[in-house]
Amino acid sequence: MTDNAFLTACRDAIGASHVLTDPHDTAPYLTDWRRRYNGAACAVLCPANADETAALVKLAVAHRIALVPQGGNTGLAGGATPDASGAQAVLSLRRLNRVRDIDPHNNTITVEAGVILADVHKHAEAAGRLFPLSLAAEGSCTIGGNLSTNAGGTGVLRYGNTRELCLGLEVVTPQGELWDGLRGLRKDNTGYDLRDLFIGAEGTLGVITAAVLKLHPQPAARVTALAALASPHAALDFLALAQRVAGPLLTGFELMSDFCLRLVGRHFEQMRYPFAEPHAQVVLLELSDSESEAHARTLFESMMETALEQGLVEDAVVAENLAQSRAFWNLREHIPLAQAEEGLNIKHDIAVPISRIGHFIETTDAAVAQAAPGARMVTFGHLGDGNLHYNVQAPEGVDANAFLKQYQGPINQIVYDSVHAHRGSISAEHGLGQLKIDEAAHYKQDVEVRMMRAIKAALDPLNLMNPGKVLR
Repeated sequence: MTDNAFLTACRDAIGASHVLTDPHDTAPYLTDWRRRYNGAACAVLCPANADETAALVKLAVAHRIALVPQGGNTGLAGGATPDASGAQAVLSLRRLNRVRDIDPHNNTITVEAGVILADVHKHAEAAGRLFPLSLAAEGSCTIGGNLSTNAGGTGVLRYGNTRELCLGLEVVTPQGELWDGLRGLRKDNTGYDLRDLFIGAEGTLGVITAAVLKLHPQPAARVTALAALASPHAALDFLALAQRVAGPLLTGFELMSDFCLRLVGRHFEQMRYPFAEPHAQVVLLELSDSESEAHARTLFESMMETALEQGLVEDAVVAENLAQSRAFWNLREHIPLAQAEEGLNIKHDIAVPISRIGHFIETTDAAVAQAAPGARMVTFGHLGDGNLHYNVQAPEGVDANAFLKQYQGPINQIVYDSVHAHRGSISAEHGLGQLKIDEAAHYKQDVEVRMMRAIKAALDPLNLMNPGKVLR
């Protein structure tokens, strides 16, 4: 059977207008978000529902065509980009964009994989509920992509990763069968947890077409503040204090180095450095209170008074209104944008045990400085769950392309070796995609890699589901 026969069958299954082959139409689907990977495809397939998705997978099996599932195409590891052969087909899930159900009593919302994250927020809010997954790309990323990479974001400290926010899935298997696991149960002890196999698998084990997601009550009030500290060690002590005082009310705790905020101010003049004097580290923290804003502020003031008395915090500023709170979060969210304006950089999305973050930053900074004198460290991330975006910018005045060409390999090895020594992970929330396959295989135990390969072979023996991602 030829590719033409496959495309004809796909057109019959979902309509010719939803089988894209013209280069002008397919181009947006063939390059990743960071423009690091460019692929080719025999077609971009756009099913409208789970049944059409299953039909396409069956056709792919019959014609031995590999499929690359894709949501909003906002991934940062090339996980949704086809290879350069032109033999693979992109399976775009953007048309699976219905909210199927909202159940306020069960505190759940059932959505299809192509629903944009920001739209889930809106539907939850309309029902008086909160869906707490929050990402910088929430206006364009989709739930299917969030699930496929087990996305984290700024609310993990209180609510967990996407895995913790999902109760059930609907999945098209690599054979084209449709598994309906949309049960919305918080307790189901009836064997293997198939749901967790597909979350974080980046489309290599099947195609997620819908999910039941947890909702939470909307907080009555939020209090946002910036706290200045002398070191990551002080930030860890401050985190412990905040958790002890605020408990589950602490929903955000973001660490940003001084250079991060200076970089934002350099490229976005309206975003001024928030303190009169420079400080080595700044923490953005947020309390979400179910009682009242007065209660949250009283709790926060007590916490800050203790932190100042103990010398953990050098200075602090509390948002007085929603606009100022949004301005504080904008500082955090503009760090990657400022980096892009500054030039190409070496990015790392890593996780280490929370207690080791201070030591990791100190030792790794020193090793990078020795290997690449003058390199500027852009360190920020979700301190409360141990996830750091540990990025390295070229020295001032040095050509970024030349710097990456000379130092990317050595610096990656320094960072990943340090992560491994600290019992961490080289990918915290972006996934492996095609970016980190070799590194993951290198740092994982052999037995772990063999188990992963056994699962892949058992579920996808023809290796047609997003081949070349996560595992070789």
